[in-house]
Amino acid sequence: MAQATARHILVPTEAKCIELKSAIEGGADFAQVARENSTCPSSRQGGDLGTFGPGQMVKEFDTVVFSAPVNEVQGPVKTQFGYHLLEVTSRQD
Repeated sequence: MAQATARHILVPTEAKCIELKSAIEGGADFAQVARENSTCPSSRQGGDLGTFGPGQMVKEFDTVVFSAPVNEVQGPVKTQFGYHLLEVTSRQD
């Protein structure tokens, strides 16, 4: 079964999500940006969500995690929780 390891940043607005993505693409450290901005409890671990399989996260999240290139920041991804930046750090299909 497929497994992925990912980290994310959760913020309330699309504008904030885009702003943070630009900062990361400009060289800011993903984990540091997550610690300082994410509203998810995973922010304490730099946004690390650990390893999970398909169906363990919300659909919109799953779609990106199991299709996006590894080590490339994706987003904004809208879910019922807010807007996410996602980075798949490893995946086994």
